Amino acid sequence: MSLQHITVALIGNPNTGKTSVFNQLTGLNQQVGNYPGITVEKKLGFCKLPNNIKANILDLPGTYSLNASSIDENVVIELLLNKNDKLYPDVIVVVTDVENLKRNLLLFTQIKDLEIPTILVVNMTDRMKLKGISLDVPYLEAQLNTKIVLVSTRKNIGIEELKNQIVEYKSLSTEPCLNASKIDVEYFEKLQKTFPNQLLYKLWLVITHDVNFLNLERNEVESSMTKSHTDLKRLQQKETIKRYQFINDILKIGQNIDHSQAHDLRSKLDRVLTHKIFGYAIFFGILFIIFQSIFDWSSVPMEFIDRSFANLANYTKNHMQAGEFTDLLSEGIIPGIGGIVIFIPQIAFLFLFISVLEESGYMSRVVFLMDKIMRRFGLSGKSIVPLISGTACAIPAIMGARNIENWKERLITILVTPFITCSARLPVYAILISLIIPEKRLFGLLSLQGTTLMILYLLGFGMAILSAYILNKILILKSKSYFVVEMPNYKLPLLKNVGINVLEKTKSFVTGAGKIILALSIILWFLGSHGPGKDFKDADKIIAQQTLKENRTHDAQYVQDEISSYKLEHSYIGLIGKSIEPVIKPLGYDWKIGIAVVSSFAAREVFVGTLATIYSVGSHNNEETTIKKRMESEVYESTGGKVFNFATGVSLLLFYAFAMQCVSTLAIVKKETNSWKWPVIQLFFMSGFAYLTALVAYQILK
Repeated sequence: MSLQHITVALIGNPNTGKTSVFNQLTGLNQQVGNYPGITVEKKLGFCKLPNNIKANILDLPGTYSLNASSIDENVVIELLLNKNDKLYPDVIVVVTDVENLKRNLLLFTQIKDLEIPTILVVNMTDRMKLKGISLDVPYLEAQLNTKIVLVSTRKNIGIEELKNQIVEYKSLSTEPCLNASKIDVEYFEKLQKTFPNQLLYKLWLVITHDVNFLNLERNEVESSMTKSHTDLKRLQQKETIKRYQFINDILKIGQNIDHSQAHDLRSKLDRVLTHKIFGYAIFFGILFIIFQSIFDWSSVPMEFIDRSFANLANYTKNHMQAGEFTDLLSEGIIPGIGGIVIFIPQIAFLFLFISVLEESGYMSRVVFLMDKIMRRFGLSGKSIVPLISGTACAIPAIMGARNIENWKERLITILVTPFITCSARLPVYAILISLIIPEKRLFGLLSLQGTTLMILYLLGFGMAILSAYILNKILILKSKSYFVVEMPNYKLPLLKNVGINVLEKTKSFVTGAGKIILALSIILWFLGSHGPGKDFKDADKIIAQQTLKENRTHDAQYVQDEISSYKLEHSYIGLIGKSIEPVIKPLGYDWKIGIAVVSSFAAREVFVGTLATIYSVGSHNNEETTIKKRMESEVYESTGGKVFNFATGVSLLLFYAFAMQCVSTLAIVKKETNSWKWPVIQLFFMSGFAYLTALVAYQILK
């Protein structure tokens, strides 16, 4: 017997445990993508049901009602109005929270008016006794014309019953539990007469939203049933009031809450965690612990990954037949893949902590605390987490901005996060600061070099906030948001939900941004490993002749380093460095620094490694110390002046503080915004601003 396929849509308010129900039904059989043309995430899972039925489970974005005020909510409406959509549901499962039934049932009554088979799931029922709540399920089923399933995803209660009810969806009543036409009988009667073959509530949604899925022109509806925007809003408000009156009436009988039997700690915890002083102290203490842990915990696997890929590249080079393919593998593909995989520990740990904070209910308290402060700069309270996590790495930080519902606030957060000083800048900062800042102490306590590093961190954060303020003023984006901060109950995180979330985000990074990073890594390898003309091809002979002319003996490593340096100078990327020298010279950079700047487009920390090769010390031990000595002694042939003087050093520090010198960040911005427009704007703005800042600094200080 062949499998029967049905489509099930999970719909519910935010924080009702809808995703937990989705995870229980589908496990790891999930696909994550974006809806066509927008960046709202789409989650589709697969589930085998009784009677040889296979279900496609669609987890729709959280919405409070069908009166859409955001892109997320509009996605739900557009799907429910479009019967031609391949994901149009055979049955809808509305997930509610047992403690917030009154608010949750508003959405349920609207969906019932669409006459689609609907099941009501009351989630978190394991908390009913704790909260002193009891439900009269038969009475509620009769009043709501539906089947009700009591579920606790934490204790895995009710999932099998839900599967059985989904299988029997054809027996469900599609009769509305409340007739919305009562809000204006005369108007709705005219509407029905004008379009007798259309469902009345769908017509109402077409009129009040910018959608058209009923094979009729929207302006045709509006012209025949003209009402002002104000009148439509008034009718929507009247509809909401009517629905809540109906909900209140049935809950008076169907739900009993005995507060004398409740015994929870929520109110006591909220008084501390949202306190105007202690709340901030606790939050920043948690962040300090999180990011210390990210650095400490991820360092071991990252070092292992880095060492493993370096050993693999070295093994490949030494044990495969010499040639272009071997070089491509050992110098391009393997390091490129390593450059992707090395980010996995940081991404995994960051989303582990974010998932725990969200699952526990604490993240909503953070948003409540930070919202007033961040909103002044065009950001959301949720922006604080990506901004601070950017000190570890911009990639997981930008991915963390997915939690921001408002598109404008989310976009601004994504665009300004790369200004935050990440760990990749540290090798650049460390060597440049050691070159231009003396090892002195302020007031006998504070290190002058350490203070300079702290200033660079503050400079990055300040620029991010300033940029957010400017972008908020100049970006004209249609992005409505009437989001009310909701305080869900505290609960122990479900390990299954946390694990699936971490796995999804990590896999999304590797398969999405990874392709772009790998491709560009191969391109950069090619540009650095090939060059035109005899200078590149005959580098071995040319260096050998120069060594003979010097009449000095050199070890094989020195000669090999000289050959590598000469070939790099005459490679395509070396020619690029020479060609851009007129542009970068006003910043105090020579062609060698130019090559390092171009190479570091792959990743900021590449700057140090590129200089190591250019200065012929690439394979020596204690690389940074050796580079430092060579950089200190590097002089201009024409003037004899030091290349890395104070003015050049400050110029470079400011350039790397502001420039978008990280292809992986660009890749993730492209993925998160679903467009090349924003990463290109980001690249040109940040690099242009970095150039101007470095130019002004050098010209003043030289």
